[in-house]
Amino acid sequence: ILAGMGELHLEILVDRLMREFRVEGRVGKPRVAYRETVTARAEAEAVFDRPLGGTPQYARVRLAVEPLPSGTGFRFQDGTKKGSLPPQFVKAVEAGCREAMESGVLAGYPMVDIGVTLLEGDWNPDTSTEPAFKIAGSTAFKRAAEEAKPVLLEPVMRTEVVVPESALGEVIGDLNSRRATIDRMESRPGGFRAIQGMVPLARMFGYATDLRSLTQGRGTFTMEFHHYAPVDKAQMEAILYGGRGW
Repeated sequence: ILAGMGELHLEILVDRLMREFRVEGRVGKPRVAYRETVTARAEAEAVFDRPLGGTPQYARVRLAVEPLPSGTGFRFQDGTKKGSLPPQFVKAVEAGCREAMESGVLAGYPMVDIGVTLLEGDWNPDTSTEPAFKIAGSTAFKRAAEEAKPVLLEPVMRTEVVVPESALGEVIGDLNSRRATIDRMESRPGGFRAIQGMVPLARMFGYATDLRSLTQGRGTFTMEFHHYAPVDKAQMEAILYGGRGW
């Protein structure tokens, strides 16, 4: 699996693999690296009480999840009464939550910007183990995330498009159809204009070809990742159920 900053980047990587390293492979359409997060606070409980490897195992966990500011990542805190749960079991719950975040509750995309607070834990000195608490923590996290109004996040690219003045109107119309937010325009030497703004990555596949067509081959563009942003309900349903990815 190859990952890159856009369609052109991936095409260059594939070309190098085939030309320089003589690697043959099946190349499919690029996929957008979506993420998932939560938008509300929710609590959930999970109990693990069954044998593992023939040995009885027990753990009970209650925790809360909540949204964090964009770019925060993951935060875990122990909110149980001091000494009520051995430290190794607290760490096991955290490990279970981190593992659960690798596959989200909507479509299996990694989850980001979520805070977890361990509220309660119950253990048995004879049957409680770290694996049991890790599984209970992961299960409780998934249940809480499902109730915390999860959403999909899409990568948004900072984009600059440089085109001849004569093609400006058509190019702006095309960008608007791609859900672009245009921030500014600047004059460039030789009768060109630079259009700067934000565009969802999912709508930029095939743009190089379309731009050449709109500008008779005279237009150029650059883009770089800027941030993740929530997709609206209609777009999320199209991605989850329609497989359209935009």
